[in-house]
Parts: sequence; C-alpha cells; structure tokens
Amino acid sequence: MSIIICPGIHESNLTESFKVGLLDMVSNGAIDYNAANILIYPGKDVLVLSAFHILQFLCVSVAHRRYRLGDQLKSPIIFISFSAGVVGAIGAACLWQLLGGRVKAFIAIDGWGVPLQGNFPIHRMSHDYFTHWSSCLLGSGQNNFYAQPAVDHLCMWKSPQTVQGWWVDSSIGIFPPKGHLTASEFLLMLLKRYEAN
Repeated sequence: MSIIICPGIHESNLTESFKVGLLDMVSNGAIDYNAANILIYPGKDVLVLSAFHILQFLCVSVAHRRYRLGDQLKSPIIFISFSAGVVGAIGAACLWQLLGGRVKAFIAIDGWGVPLQGNFPIHRMSHDYFTHWSSCLLGSGQNNFYAQPAVDHLCMWKSPQTVQGWWVDSSIGIFPPKGHLTASEFLLMLLKRYEAN
C-alpha cells in the first residue's frame, strides 16, 4: 500500500511534523511497516493545486519503487491531503484511477470549499464543526472527523495527535459509539481499515 501525502501552501516543517507522526504510527506496529510506502509530494506554492504535477510525481515515484510494489497501477494508493493540497490531490486521484490505478481511499484534511467526488472512499477531517458541515455539502464519504473544541487550521497538519474531536458517520448523521478520539487515532483507524481490505 502506498500513502501519498499532498501538503498545502505552508511551511515545510509542518509537513515534516505530520510525516514524523505518521511514521511513528507505522513503526509502532499500527500498520505493517514493510507494506507501507509513504511518498510526500514535493511541490510548493501553486504546484500543490496541480493534479497534473501530482500525477507526474506519482507515476515517477511509483515506477522507481516498482520492484517493491509490483504492477505500479494495480498497487493500492491512499491519498492524504491538506488544505490547498486537496485541490490537486483529488484531481490526481481521479486521473490515477482513469489510467487504471487503484485508489483505496482519499482523506482530505481541512479541504474547506473543495468539492470531493470520486469512485473511491472519501473522508474529511476538519478543524471545527462549521468547516465539517459546510464542506460535507460539497461531498464526503461516510466516516469523517471534526475537531471539538475547534483548533487552528494548521494544527490539524502539524500535530493531529493533540487534536480532540468527533468521528461522524455523515451518511446517517449520527455519532458512532466510540465517537470521541484524536485526529491521529481517527487517521490510524482509517489506515488500518484500508490496510486490511
């Protein structure tokens, strides 16, 4: 399974912090370290909005790791994107699928105002309730997350392990039984789910 991280327009140290947290989850045995291939799209500024550039990066990166992944298009991919990076990432995910690739899931962290549609599972994570419900009007999947109490937008990316919130099944508008957790716990729950399937 490859995890493609698509940052937004912000300082690179925030993405480094997110990556370290994700690697900690992986290395602590939460998901199979040998099966996870984490790639970070290096585009800066407006290039995070470009589905074409993300797709190009993905094709080159996956091709270079072909010996580990087997058939590059059939290797399952999970997109994790943040803020403005959600714009380019959703386009790249759809293009990857049109090329015959397999998108296991798309996770949008604070992609406020970005319409999300695709023939794959979509999840939204938001820094407050307003962002959650207003973004869900533009498309979301079932399991989503919003911070409660609300946090700063960049905090969702820099330190999701500190963000408390609610897991929401938007398809029926109720809170699942163990609804209160951290953003990292929610993300880990999704990764484990897609690793198993």
